[in-house]
Formats: sequence, C-alpha cells, structure tokens
Amino acid sequence: MDEDPEAYLHQDAPAEPLPSIEPIIEPEANPYGRLDFQYNRNNYLYCLRQESYPGVDVSAFQGNIDWQKVKDSGIRFAMLRLGYRGYESGKLVEDEYIQQNLEQTKAVGMPIGAYFFSQALSIEEVDEEIEFFMNILGDFPLDMPIILDWEQITVEGSRTIGMDARTLTDIQLHFCKTMTEMGYQPMIYFNWHQSENLYYLSELEEYPFWLALYQDRMTYPWKIEMWQYTDKGKVP
Repeated sequence: MDEDPEAYLHQDAPAEPLPSIEPIIEPEANPYGRLDFQYNRNNYLYCLRQESYPGVDVSAFQGNIDWQKVKDSGIRFAMLRLGYRGYESGKLVEDEYIQQNLEQTKAVGMPIGAYFFSQALSIEEVDEEIEFFMNILGDFPLDMPIILDWEQITVEGSRTIGMDARTLTDIQLHFCKTMTEMGYQPMIYFNWHQSENLYYLSELEEYPFWLALYQDRMTYPWKIEMWQYTDKGKVP
C-alpha cells in the first residue's frame, strides 16, 4: 500500500464535522475579497491591491522539473517537500527528488522554502521529524518559510484520525518556536476545514498562514500570507 500521504491530499473533508472547539477567538480578518485577484497573461493569479508573487509547491509527484523553464515562465518561488511520515506506519521517508530539486533551484537562482509532510501525534514525534528533515536540508539556505505540513488522512488505518485541536495547536507552536530558535521563518499550513476544526488560530497568529483553498475567488475570512489556489495548475 502507498504510504505517501500526498496520495490522499485532495480527498474531501470528513462528512461529519468535528465537535466545536472552545474557546473560539477570531484571528485577524482577511482584508482581501473576491474582486482583489486576477490572472495575468501566464494564467497565474495575482493580488491587485498589493505586490504578490506566484509560486509552486512540488514533491516527488512532479518528477523531473526543468527549473529554468519554471523560472522563465514568471514563477518567483518554490516550496519543496523534504520528506514525509507514513500515514500508517509512521515511518520517516526522504522525498525522492528533494536533493535534485535543492541543487537545481539553487543553480537557476529560484528562491525556495521547504516543508515536511507530517503525521506527528505528539511533541516527541515533531522533534523526531525536525531532526530527520534537518539532516536532509543540512545548511542549505531558505529564502521562504519552513512548514510542518500536517494534514489529516482519513482513510482506514490512518494514524491521524481522532487528532484534536489542542494537541495539534501545541504541536505547531512547538515546531514554530523550535524553527525560530534555529534561525528559520516558520509558517502554518491548513485548509479551511482544518482551520475551523483542528486549530486555535488566534494562538498561532505570531506566524504567517498558508491556506490551501482551491478556487480563484478569495472567500476565506481570516488573514493569510500565502494562498495555494489550485491543485490543477500547469507551469512550463
């Protein structure tokens, strides 16, 4: 069985909503709305009300990449997957293409950030993941944030079923504090369902937010710094 969690990235959220988390303290409101974004000639979505930059999120699923073509097309940064934890076994695995992507983005001068696809259930497992992916990253410099990309996989046998908001918020706070102390800029990744059911967002506002919301009109109510607006986009 394929244990790479990205195989299940785009499944629907659980049919039954999780119990409400209390207390709910609203984070800062999103100042941008439906009419504040439009596509440019390369079909990349831009914000009209401030300077913004198109980027890509890549892992082994994208295979071999011609990074010069990507850069020449107008892409300004890349978020690279360092590895993942198996959603059943909990095994830590290096992304098959990460060394190639690190070397080739550097060769063409593409700014990068990085993420690890986490299935951690505790602070101890987060520390294990940090040690693992830092051995992969080494002293490679990052221009963009580093992210503990925690996503709930709901297929049978998944170890993350039943995760609660208190535990996951504490996991992210620990990750962000640790990475800050190591000299990196951490960021919090989530989709709309996660943000309402698995995080106390107001406790995480010290760090920038990365939202996965696959649509071309901004309707999310809270402030974010990075918007992953499609899982079907094409880049040269």
